[in-house]
Amino acid sequence: MSEELKDVVVETVVAEVAEVKQDGAKKYEAKKYEAKKSYNKSGLRMPKRKVCNFCLDKVTSIDYKDVVKLRKYVTEKGKILPRRQTGVCAVHQRELARAIKRSRIAAILPFAGE
Repeated sequence: MSEELKDVVVETVVAEVAEVKQDGAKKYEAKKYEAKKSYNKSGLRMPKRKVCNFCLDKVTSIDYKDVVKLRKYVTEKGKILPRRQTGVCAVHQRELARAIKRSRIAAILPFAGE
């Protein structure tokens, strides 16, 4: 090989190595700032904890006449959704169930689905 050809080959190899190093640094930076996921003891991913909407709004009492708010916590069949699905705290879940039952008796919400 001639001297010029050797120089060209060396330059291309050096450029390729520099590109690989930059790509590796970019991948490392992307991984470094990625949020860590939490796992429980058995190695399964834990879902994000839900926060009670009533506690966030600092609601003192849930009105049984507020149909728009109550419909979010009732299925299409008319069943009251459990806490694990809605993320409501225990105190507000009891109050919510009481309000839904009162609105059913007052014929504001249906007992069965539509």
